[in-house]
Amino acid sequence: MSRIPRYQEHLKTGFTAEAVSAARCRAYAARADQDGRPNLARHWQRLATEKDALAVKLLEAAEQVRGEAADVATSISEERYENDVLYPKMIRDVDQATGNILLEVLEAQKAHLKHLEDLREALTSSTGDVAAPV
Repeated sequence: MSRIPRYQEHLKTGFTAEAVSAARCRAYAARADQDGRPNLARHWQRLATEKDALAVKLLEAAEQVRGEAADVATSISEERYENDVLYPKMIRDVDQATGNILLEVLEAQKAHLKHLEDLREALTSSTGDVAAPV
């Protein structure tokens, strides 16, 4: 039996599908740019933007966007899981070449966690908006 209501399961599944599809479109756009096809790249980028908007709509409908403090706390929790459990487990389970790629991702994830922790601190100490990212 599922731990979340069926409608939220479906919204989460739809969110994941749209978010993955948007990322894939951005990768296709980058490849098209690399191949000297800027118009094709713009088509892919437009699709990615539209798919991102659908992913956000689904995430909001699933009540996963709750406000700044909750959103930062959720993001920090997810990053910690990815850093401490998900990527280390995958790295142990793959060949060296794939492990090296996952190690690069893990290093970037550590920077993401630091950024989120700094953002939480900025939100806690701010009475208004936080400073723009550098």
